[in-house]
Amino acid sequence: MDDSKIFIVGANGQLGLALREKYPQAKYADVDELDITNSDSVANFDWTSTSHILNAAALTNVDGAETESGRRASWAVNASAVAYLAEVANNNNATLVHISSDYVFDGTNQEHTEDEPFSPLSVYGASKAAGDIAASLAQKHYIIRTSWVIGDGNNFVKTMLGLAAKDVSPTVVSDQIGRLTFTSELVRAIDHLLTKEIPYGTYNVSNSGDAVSWADITRETFKLAKKDHLTVTNVSTEEYYKGKLGIAPRPLQSRHDLTKIQASGFTSHDWKEELHRYIEKEVQG
Repeated sequence: MDDSKIFIVGANGQLGLALREKYPQAKYADVDELDITNSDSVANFDWTSTSHILNAAALTNVDGAETESGRRASWAVNASAVAYLAEVANNNNATLVHISSDYVFDGTNQEHTEDEPFSPLSVYGASKAAGDIAASLAQKHYIIRTSWVIGDGNNFVKTMLGLAAKDVSPTVVSDQIGRLTFTSELVRAIDHLLTKEIPYGTYNVSNSGDAVSWADITRETFKLAKKDHLTVTNVSTEEYYKGKLGIAPRPLQSRHDLTKIQASGFTSHDWKEELHRYIEKEVQG
């Protein structure tokens, strides 16, 4: 696959940075050159040499999306912009790769398959579900449904490492269950789908391993960071947010069924092994 024909949308986010490292010849643009929320900006951009559009852009402020301005911004980035990109993909015979979320579901199923009906609880979840529908209108598309993303940037593990450095013993939610997804895993999966020319469609992608809570992940993070003396106090999602205004509902079950992507020949990496490598890199850095 010719890297120079790849265009990365959202190139400065956690996944965007990882994609740029994987595809160093890929093109990308800042908002002054390409505003994906503006239909004219997208339509008038020069896509003539683009064979693959990798959409890593998203508005992920889940609570902020519940505000009036946040609602509009969330729908603009997570839904309308995806429709514009799907149209461009069709007009240029390009493949669209779009990143989805576990938030398109209400989290009542113990495990999510690719064909589970949408049931979002929040504005963010609804806008992402609409984005999935828009992406599916591209004749050549991959929708990557993922959760709990960790990469080069602000994320949960980095926040917990910051608390560990200050010897803080936190209270962490223990009833939201899922697996971490490192950007390295997402990049491997995307590259697998593209280079192996796997059939188009929706694929769940996360790291493999046991499904655990955020509290469990914090304990594992502290252990790997050699901060075993710190304690992690469990709290329910309801109790954690009690009395706080403007909080979006969260799905409690975020584990994805990885059967489909693995059946295509992809080997998933255990999240604990990736977490170990990530913490080693963070501590050494």
